Amino acid sequence: MTTLLAVDGLDAYYGQIQALHGVAFSLDEGSVTTLLGANGAGKTTTLRAICGMVRTSGAIAFDGKPILAKPTESIVKLGIAHVPQGRGTFTTMTVEENLQLGAISRSDRAGIAGDIERMYGYFPVLRQRSQQQAGTLSGGEQQMLAVARALMLRPRLMLLDEPSFGLAPLVVQELFEILGTINREDKVTILVVEQNAQLALELAETAYVIETGRIVMAGRAAEIASDDSVRRSYLGY
Repeated sequence: MTTLLAVDGLDAYYGQIQALHGVAFSLDEGSVTTLLGANGAGKTTTLRAICGMVRTSGAIAFDGKPILAKPTESIVKLGIAHVPQGRGTFTTMTVEENLQLGAISRSDRAGIAGDIERMYGYFPVLRQRSQQQAGTLSGGEQQMLAVARALMLRPRLMLLDEPSFGLAPLVVQELFEILGTINREDKVTILVVEQNAQLALELAETAYVIETGRIVMAGRAAEIASDDSVRRSYLGY
């Protein structure tokens, strides 16, 4: 398979504090990968580093080209979409305005209109709420909107940070089923950071475990899920 994203020797810093230490991993094009770890382990920082949002050193290549020194807006234009923790929807704008904003770097009006319809197909509740302010949506609906808005970029890679946070179990299950569909049908490569390790491991093919800013385990998701130490630390049984 073709490697879409390659991270090697990645260090990241907040001021003088080093948060990542030589992180290395790769994502195959069209794959779903999960990054697991406790709070504060460096999961969110890894996603921010890929997007150029924190001070970094090392190497990050997207589709074979280095992106480490690029500004965030240039990284987005390459086709990397980031859905941050906390959803980040524009609360005073309508659902449809949020979706249009997701396509702000595109000029193909017919394609944008078609993609909005496609998002309503994935997330029917958003069609019902299309003229509603995003801030009036439930938490699950806002998370669906955040994912749909990111997809309006037509990304090749989607980075998801704790998509299940604060959501009811049935909503989480529905969201992860949609993510699986998006991966299969649209061939979007997905890297998901998720506290619900069991669900993330069911969705993903490959998993990495990060502790104190270092990758400590890597392998097929099914193998990671059956590892006793991972089950005790992250799955709770």
